[in-house]
Amino acid sequence: MAAPAAPGLPVYRPRHPERTSLYQLLDRHFEAYRRAHPDRFEPTSGPLRPEIESAVHAYLDCGRLHGGFARIRCPSCGGEHLLAFSCRTRNLCPSCQAKRSTVFAAWVAKDVLLDVAHRHVVFTIPKALRGLIERERRLHGLMARTAWSVLRRLLAEAACEPDGVAGAVLSLQTFGAFGANFHPHLHAIVTEGVFTEDGRFHPVIWPEAPVLAEAFRQAFLEALEKAGRLRPATRARLLAWRHSGFSVSATQRVPAGHTSQAERLARYATRVVVASSKVHAVGEGRVRIDTPPDPRTGRMAVEMDVLEAVHATCQHVPPGRMHLVRYYGSYANRRRRSVREARARLAGDVPPRAVNAAEGEADAETRGAVPSVVEAASSPASSLPASPAPPGSAEARRRQAWAQLLRKVFEVEPLVCPRCGQEMKIVARIADHAIIDRILRHRSRKGMVSVFEENARAPPAA
Repeated sequence: MAAPAAPGLPVYRPRHPERTSLYQLLDRHFEAYRRAHPDRFEPTSGPLRPEIESAVHAYLDCGRLHGGFARIRCPSCGGEHLLAFSCRTRNLCPSCQAKRSTVFAAWVAKDVLLDVAHRHVVFTIPKALRGLIERERRLHGLMARTAWSVLRRLLAEAACEPDGVAGAVLSLQTFGAFGANFHPHLHAIVTEGVFTEDGRFHPVIWPEAPVLAEAFRQAFLEALEKAGRLRPATRARLLAWRHSGFSVSATQRVPAGHTSQAERLARYATRVVVASSKVHAVGEGRVRIDTPPDPRTGRMAVEMDVLEAVHATCQHVPPGRMHLVRYYGSYANRRRRSVREARARLAGDVPPRAVNAAEGEADAETRGAVPSVVEAASSPASSLPASPAPPGSAEARRRQAWAQLLRKVFEVEPLVCPRCGQEMKIVARIADHAIIDRILRHRSRKGMVSVFEENARAPPAA
């Protein structure tokens, strides 16, 4: 008999996204939005991108049995449950984005950020330029590259180390806090100093916010002009504004060794666009989205018609193959390992060969665990053999990842049979629609109920 699961955590309950107002909004009104888009939204936001339609259709299947599922069974009492696949869309599905954010934050805090002080830096641009990025999303990447070039130059100058290189992790966000309004900006986790080739870290006195903002304004407007997206006269007019609309805030500091604070910050930088619990249907054809208090009016919600709400939700789906998180300087993929090796040699406590082995093991675990946490038992792309995995193997780590994620996000004990408290096992995954229909009809005809079916929880409100 399998050993009982560890006590202390509540039992996992399946979610039912179809019961939320966000799901019902997209299910009922996306086709009307698609038809209205050319006349109503295209003049300001550009054409409806194909990845938006794909993401919406995938989200409407997320957590629904008709989209495919894994069968899990209790080896003790024989209780079964069908675990619906996830959509893994970006910046649309609250559940999948919450999982992705949790995985990313844990990995960055553990395997990317070095044990030095960091700053949380937020770059914003004036409203006059936001439409450019809304219509041409690649300019958001240009904004990120420009922000990094400014940070790298000013931090090297502050450290009096011309060859010193800071490290930065930048997250590209397009949404603000007020009803998913389109607000392209950057969240950066930046070292409070620079690294030199010998691995030494040189801390700096952080540059003043007005200095950073002005340098960023000059550099970004120049970059837009060089890219042919800004006329010289427009650039000159923006430079003449007394209140530029550009801002760089770096008030939040993360001291060295504060891993949990860095992890929380990374989760915030990749958070959900709109939580399902914040969306409410109010009256005929109207939607209310709860927001933080508006600092000017004190208002705590925005109300709009259903097509505006669909647009506000869908416009944040990123283009395909566009990276929303970018690594620069000493945290860039090609430099990250060499910096760690140099610091280890400097400390004299880890031989270079041991550093390579440890780094390789971490990379292998990251490659195996990060996708599996999002996919794991709930993805049709996962490989889910029913045979036991060798303890400590990569396969065993992949199978544990989903459980660890649920403990972290929902504070529940996943895959524990509510009847007898034993750990349940994944025995099969079903993605063929003919088989799915046959199984679901059989369950309905026999009145079969999952062992988890009572008191199902809502999707995460992260």
